[in-house]
Amino acid sequence: MNEFTVKEEVFGLVEVLKSKFTAFVFPTSSVEDFKIRLEQIRKANPKAKHIVYAYRIGPNSKSTDDREPKGTAGRPLLELLTKKNLNNTAIIVVRYYGGTQLGASRLLRTYVSSAVEAINKAELVIL
Repeated sequence: MNEFTVKEEVFGLVEVLKSKFTAFVFPTSSVEDFKIRLEQIRKANPKAKHIVYAYRIGPNSKSTDDREPKGTAGRPLLELLTKKNLNNTAIIVVRYYGGTQLGASRLLRTYVSSAVEAINKAELVIL
């Protein structure tokens, strides 16, 4: 089965109960390059409540929930990368809290839907 990456960075935006979720999906060939982009996004969004991510780079993969309830953010994003056969690809989702608790299941769906929106905009290339 072929593996893919995205040709260039794309983003998706979902708003639920005044919380804004912006997903950045981009190609990356090393953990060091990923960390540079993560830091750029953190600096550009200093008031964000959470910045969660997942990546698959060669045989390496990692995800984080960034203080969201365990298993509601990073892990589902990593599973999405795997399901879509995306490698050398990262997803970073920036959340601005809107003042209303979403609950674990809605939170999970919203993180994934913002990433899916971005992936659907992307041009995929075979690795």
